[in-house]
Amino acid sequence: MKNVKFSHFFLFIIIIIFLLWSVIQANDYFTWMLEVSPAVIGLLVLLFTYTRFRLTTLSYLIITILVVLMFIGGHYTYADVPLFSWLKDEFHLQRNNYDRFGHFAKGSFIIVIRELLLRNTCIKPSKWMICITLSIILAISAIYEIIEWLVAKIVGRSAKSFLATQGDVWDSQWDMSLTFIGAILSLLLLSKLHNHIMNKELK
Repeated sequence: MKNVKFSHFFLFIIIIIFLLWSVIQANDYFTWMLEVSPAVIGLLVLLFTYTRFRLTTLSYLIITILVVLMFIGGHYTYADVPLFSWLKDEFHLQRNNYDRFGHFAKGSFIIVIRELLLRNTCIKPSKWMICITLSIILAISAIYEIIEWLVAKIVGRSAKSFLATQGDVWDSQWDMSLTFIGAILSLLLLSKLHNHIMNKELK
């Protein structure tokens, strides 16, 4: 533990707190397992590789935010997150848009992809970097939608809360589009900061 940065340890504690909270009286434990397990697997990978390949604090912060959003969605189910249910009622929306917000936020994962490419390949910050990272984040988003579809096919109606389509036949397209938009905004807003943090932390 002596080589663990305090900021990283603090983010890890936040994740553990939200994980424990999410499992206590979760709305649907089967849905909770489906929503939370990808995040838990990813976190285990990060823990086992922490000393060998440490990401920047910015990347860990983004991962923390995304994981917490997944834990919240797992606790309530994405279609029943209270704040967004209130927004639905207050503004007379057709659906609870927490899942849309979550997919938009997942676009920020492009910064983690960017870091992995910059540190492990010969690719430099350029237009090609933008194209490659956007292609990867879109591919990940599409794969996730395919996995959701496969789970629904395998387990049937019990996966309804996991899919969170709320009756929208274009839900998968919306999810991928919002991830794409979130990724573009993340590159525009965070790339320079990301470069600065990498230069500072990885010397």
